[in-house]
Amino acid sequence: MSSASSAQPADAMTPFDDTYDQPDPRAFFRGLGPWGYQTPHHAQSVFRRLLSALAPRPGGTDPSATTVLDLCCSYGINAALLNHHLTLSDLYTHYTSEEAAALTTAELVERDREFYPAHRRPDAVRVLGLDAAPSAIAYARAVGLLDDGFAENLETAPPSPALLRAARDVRLITVTGGVSFLSPRTFGPLLAGADAPAWVAAFVLRTGSYRPIADCLDAHGLTTEKHTAQTYPQRRFTGEQEQRYAVAATLAAGEDPQGKETEGSFHTALYVSRPAAEAERSPLGALLHP
Repeated sequence: MSSASSAQPADAMTPFDDTYDQPDPRAFFRGLGPWGYQTPHHAQSVFRRLLSALAPRPGGTDPSATTVLDLCCSYGINAALLNHHLTLSDLYTHYTSEEAAALTTAELVERDREFYPAHRRPDAVRVLGLDAAPSAIAYARAVGLLDDGFAENLETAPPSPALLRAARDVRLITVTGGVSFLSPRTFGPLLAGADAPAWVAAFVLRTGSYRPIADCLDAHGLTTEKHTAQTYPQRRFTGEQEQRYAVAATLAAGEDPQGKETEGSFHTALYVSRPAAEAERSPLGALLHP
């Protein structure tokens, strides 16, 4: 679930490919946990603040009527954190415990069908998920984390009619990983098919440029702001090769790696895209740090 937005050498980053499309999330949490993967933790509070700032649609007051579309949603981790009284640390514990290790996938699904409702927030919103990994989507749907999920790759094929119908009323599009695999080919059709302008919030590794996607969003009436007050650690490097790549790529992208990538971890920047009038009315810094 890396999120650089420009292509990197195939061997520059540890891929973790064998964790992304398993029948359940246990391999993901076992694989990423030792490296301190934490972007969904940072996103949890950010996404909740953005949702609270969204102006209600005419006649709409019920939070459950608000639709979020999570890109590269994997096993529904962002949905779990957004809609439940749970932390990312809770999820690591939940899926790496000895009890979880002893279960079959079917048994884990049954356990999670009880686990998540017991922690459901009263202000839970409708969450759609989009990911190229069908097994991950199937799991997230089976345990109720996603109201609907779509195993599609919009980089290689246009969105299905079902996806476009489901996403018509989306208010917020989120992405915490996978921006390196995305381009305007993914964002353009989703924005074009929405009934009204949606906000977009993306955590993007500092090793690449978000400009091509930001330009696409601008063409659909959204102005993109970068939150410059802080960066967000993603995970620790798996070795010196990753660090050398990250430091060089961060410099090439016009960012300063000192005190961040030089200290041993990938860092992300947060980009938020909104209609210009809404961005002028609510400065991003005040929105995120009221």
